[in-house]
Amino acid sequence: MQQPLVSVKWLKENFDDPKLIILDASIKDTISKRKTDFPGIRIKNARFFDLKNVFRDLDNPLPNTLLIPKKFEEECRKLGINQDSHIIVYDNLGIYSAPRAWWMFRIMGFKNSAVLNGGLPAWVADNLTTEPIQPKVYDSGNFKAVYQKKLVTTKGNILKNISTKNAIVLDARSKERFYALVPEPRENMRSGHIPCSTNLPYTSVLKDGKLLAEAALKEILNQFNLKNQPLIFSCGSGITACIILLACELALENKKSLYDGSWSEWGQLNDLPIAH
Repeated sequence: MQQPLVSVKWLKENFDDPKLIILDASIKDTISKRKTDFPGIRIKNARFFDLKNVFRDLDNPLPNTLLIPKKFEEECRKLGINQDSHIIVYDNLGIYSAPRAWWMFRIMGFKNSAVLNGGLPAWVADNLTTEPIQPKVYDSGNFKAVYQKKLVTTKGNILKNISTKNAIVLDARSKERFYALVPEPRENMRSGHIPCSTNLPYTSVLKDGKLLAEAALKEILNQFNLKNQPLIFSCGSGITACIILLACELALENKKSLYDGSWSEWGQLNDLPIAH
């Protein structure tokens, strides 16, 4: 399993694979204020990949910062994840926070993971088995994190890139936020965007909670003249950037990295330039 996106049909057909681990990466509170239609349930046998309380650096004031590799490794082992596990990650909004978890595994050197297209809503729509959400303890796994530095970009690299333009920065926020037409939802945050960045709202690559087909994604992305330049993905706090990153992974061969601090970092630092 090397493809980054799988269908409900694929998961149904492979559900009894002994190496399969299904991770629920749903988050309760989103900046977009979206709520799930399926609270309190999960796909049968899913394990909760807690992006907000476990799989982020709680000591960092930014809202969604990567864990150090050793800590990520420890928490994955607690979920019973092994080096030879086949990981499918989903969320309860369709496609929202699951791509973040998928990319985190890539950053930690683990390639055998994929996002469930359509997530829990698509699973429920096919009348497949769910269960109530409840805590569970798992046998410890042997997952090993091998940090891939090139898959993460810092503000310093972004600042240099404004001059060099070696990479193209794609911002997944809405057009209104990108062009400072509305205030940022977080307090004490400047409005606007990183100079020379390009707006690709995450909603533009989705339809009915699923990622668009590859041909449709290529049609959208071809408008941006991305050529073979490296791509850097940004958003408000590193969540929805991974949606457009996943879309580009399906459609483009370009090198890709995540600006983990995203606008939560850039927008609050007054010494960094912004554009409107």
